[in-house]
Amino acid sequence: MTQTDTITAVLDAALEPLTDCGDFAKVTRTDAGLRCDALYVEEECYYAATLDPKGQLWVGWYTPNRWLSGSVETDLVHTGDKIDELLEEEMIDLGLSISLRLEHFRSADKLFVFRGRLDLPDDVAQATDLLVTTLRAFHACFVELGDMGPEQED
Repeated sequence: MTQTDTITAVLDAALEPLTDCGDFAKVTRTDAGLRCDALYVEEECYYAATLDPKGQLWVGWYTPNRWLSGSVETDLVHTGDKIDELLEEEMIDLGLSISLRLEHFRSADKLFVFRGRLDLPDDVAQATDLLVTTLRAFHACFVELGDMGPEQED
């Protein structure tokens, strides 16, 4: 099985556990990978695992909404936290001891992006667990930032 075949099998296998975990409004298998729509936000915002043309798997947070991205960035500036470290803490809380180096940019298709490359083991079951846990860690991290969380009642 090639690396691309393994990733394709993992993306297929991750669909059900991601749908069932309750962290996302909707989970969809796309041609490029998986899309997990964010809970609690009215603006378009999602987490995704996508396979690039070079066969690398990227996991990240995406939104076309400048205001929502800005609210996340503002929280990071005001707290002085590093997004890589916040994500790593969430990974540890979910039982993983890995860290991702995240990049933040505005893509050519005008999405604001925080993403990191995820290297998967060859074993499909282990790789599926890693991908599911990583996407759940992204959710746990970002739901605490900006205007990503549930509305608070006063």
